[in-house]
Amino acid sequence: MQSNFKNSKVTAADPQETAIAVLGWLINEPDMFGRFLALTGVEPAQVRSAINEPAFLAGMLDFLMNHEPTLLAFCEASGIAPETVASASAHFSPPGLSSGEY
Repeated sequence: MQSNFKNSKVTAADPQETAIAVLGWLINEPDMFGRFLALTGVEPAQVRSAINEPAFLAGMLDFLMNHEPTLLAFCEASGIAPETVASASAHFSPPGLSSGEY
């Protein structure tokens, strides 16, 4: 199914807006959304409430960040720069050992 998401270019600098844009894109890409749900164990009926959880948003953004072709497909469709997605991912993800913030 072809997504119409790319027709509405979004400039999202706010991490929450970026996460919502990612979710909108994923939902319009059924194969990708199914893969995301399978990897996370989240049921489709749980997505509406999960979107309010920072851990869910972190996982969703990590899903993109961990697969460059998926990240680039999202960025091309949405007009959002990869750096914006990386920034949103860092915002929602807890600091790791490499961050020096442990």
